[in-house]
Amino acid sequence: MRKIALTLLCFIGTMAVQAQEPVQDTTKHWTTKGNISFLLNQSAFNNWVAGGENNIAGNLGVNYDFNYKKGDWSWDNKIIAAYGLVKTKNSAFEKKTDDRLELNSLLGKKASGYWYYSAFLNFKTQMTKGYTYGTDADGAETRSEYTNILSPGYLSFGPGMLWKKSDNLKVNLSPATSKLTFVDKNFTLPNQAYFGVDEGKSMRYELGFNASAYYKFSLMENVSVENILNLYSNYLEDPQNVDLDYQLNIVMKINKYLSTNLAFQTIYDDNAFKGFQIRQVLGLGINYGF
Repeated sequence: MRKIALTLLCFIGTMAVQAQEPVQDTTKHWTTKGNISFLLNQSAFNNWVAGGENNIAGNLGVNYDFNYKKGDWSWDNKIIAAYGLVKTKNSAFEKKTDDRLELNSLLGKKASGYWYYSAFLNFKTQMTKGYTYGTDADGAETRSEYTNILSPGYLSFGPGMLWKKSDNLKVNLSPATSKLTFVDKNFTLPNQAYFGVDEGKSMRYELGFNASAYYKFSLMENVSVENILNLYSNYLEDPQNVDLDYQLNIVMKINKYLSTNLAFQTIYDDNAFKGFQIRQVLGLGINYGF
């Protein structure tokens, strides 16, 4: 499955390169913008008294926007795909540092001022298997499959109101959001311990309130900051436990192709893990914009 994911990302990259010279759109209703980045980190030690472990890590990411604007209608779409691996000398397995595929789509019809009537859709999952790690009786490292593509997979959609000042600053409020969680029923556990899904079932349905915000700005010359926030409260069960997903992407441009990239993400979803999940990646990136 890892090979499939890497093939998929390479295919996306190839298509992006081919799109370097876009077909002319005489209507000018569509605007597209994207970026492919590759981060590489490597550490090596030889007779290093202070200690250390040889390792190599790489992360490949695609961030692509395709937006439509005509009259009172606005339709914003974003695709985020990322995959990363790290291999250390003393580990029997390579391990993921990132694995996600996400689609956001937001349709709006102008109401008044910066306000729009809206409908949104969000889908996210991972692309390859995920494991929990341990050791056997002899101390050798072991792993057990725990997640996979569409296990979990999340689909959220609903009507609402959008406040949009620009493509780089918008907030959407959806008070009647349906959220579906998909899993492999063979992974489910008692007491809804596997992403909130009942044992033996493959889907969980929720109805609640969703708030999403997007803000991208230039902190200074050649430094861009992108913020993506999603909040969700389930009316049907423990509405006080608000799910949170926040992403921060900072790109410090060195030249046309090189930059220092910082990606930070924190998730709170008590159906998946009773605490904050945190992911952070920092490295020198090779970038291609299209």
